[in-house]
Amino acid sequence: MVRIEKVSLDSIAYNSGIVAGDILISINGHKICDVIDYRFYLADTDLLIRLKREEEYEVSVKKEEYEDIGLEFETPLMDKKHRCENKCIFCFIDQLPKGLREPLYFKDDDSRLSFLHGNYVTLTNLHREDVDRIIQMHISPINVSVHTTNPFLRCKMMNNKRAGEVLSYLKDFAEAGIEICGQIVLCRGVNDGEELQNSLNDLSTLYPSLRSVCVVPSGLTAYREGLYPLEPFDKKSSAEVIKLVEKINHTYFKKYGKNLFFCSDEFYLMAEQKLPRDKYYEDYSQLENGVGMLTLFETELDSFLKTLSKDEKSIERSISIATGASAYDFICKMMTKIQKKCKKIKCNVYKIENDFFGHTITVAGLITGKDLVNQLKDKPLGDELLISRSMLRSDGDLFLCGMSLDELKETLKVNVLPTECDGASFAMAVLGIE
Repeated sequence: MVRIEKVSLDSIAYNSGIVAGDILISINGHKICDVIDYRFYLADTDLLIRLKREEEYEVSVKKEEYEDIGLEFETPLMDKKHRCENKCIFCFIDQLPKGLREPLYFKDDDSRLSFLHGNYVTLTNLHREDVDRIIQMHISPINVSVHTTNPFLRCKMMNNKRAGEVLSYLKDFAEAGIEICGQIVLCRGVNDGEELQNSLNDLSTLYPSLRSVCVVPSGLTAYREGLYPLEPFDKKSSAEVIKLVEKINHTYFKKYGKNLFFCSDEFYLMAEQKLPRDKYYEDYSQLENGVGMLTLFETELDSFLKTLSKDEKSIERSISIATGASAYDFICKMMTKIQKKCKKIKCNVYKIENDFFGHTITVAGLITGKDLVNQLKDKPLGDELLISRSMLRSDGDLFLCGMSLDELKETLKVNVLPTECDGASFAMAVLGIE
């Protein structure tokens, strides 16, 4: 049972007499506990909705299939987020410094967020009834943080005694035709090498339900005192990971005609190897994990530059760009391409070292406002400073350190423009095109 927070004016629910404060009990006899129940049973065209005000009552509704009826609830999940029950040896949240915004310390591990927003879950919060509900409703895809298919090693890495046994749910999902996207956070000397090879081979048995698996390096900050000792990947070890993953992927490509296993862009950058071409990534199913992001970015930028008009090629601007250490060379390369077409664009690209989290953190998305200020305050910034939107929280206003975008603008005395993470948007931002 969930409380209705708001009823939209002139909606089906409003015209049926449902009001804010009513308790939603069931739809067509099915108890409603969260957003998954609600969306699934709301899809029908004929609804018998049971509610409670002072007493229980029922409303009969006829509507189009999947049509919304106008109810809003206290939270998007209609329930509290499920807190992570693991203590993974690589957990990034455990490596955060003290004094950040309280929400940053919350660890979620909620399968509903996997279906709604693409979050990755470990399955340790799921029980048999949850698995049965997913299969019954055929909710797909599900994104799973696998890390290893070795049950004993998974328990050790996640510090959860259920971490090994819940791997059986993957087979249940596959047999039910639920699409699976997998993620392996790789810890050097722990789940790499032979363990990684075994994990990828085990996961291949889930095909065709297995859509893809990404392999990403564990992020290690400077705040690991008292935590499991982990070593960062270097050029040589990154190259070894790429060689292993690509070899196994090639084996299954010959068998299935599809690429299943991918390394994140970060491994290629650390190994100083050329990124795979656009065709390799197929449908870019692991883009949110940084797999193929730079290749797609360059493909989009190249396509956009081909469409430039004569006037656009004559645009005159002086700007600056701030990015992380890992993407610095790539952004310089993209700017060279733009400046070959648009010769009046002047740009300084600045590599921002992550003093806040430690220099082993090199991605742009974890750059803070404090580091931007400290490293750019005496630099020529031109008329505008471009940064990646990924540096800001989803509302687009705050950096991880708590500094606001307006504070950054005021301190640096320059307009700061957050850009989307795609090549066309980036090129338009460089040129000042709306």
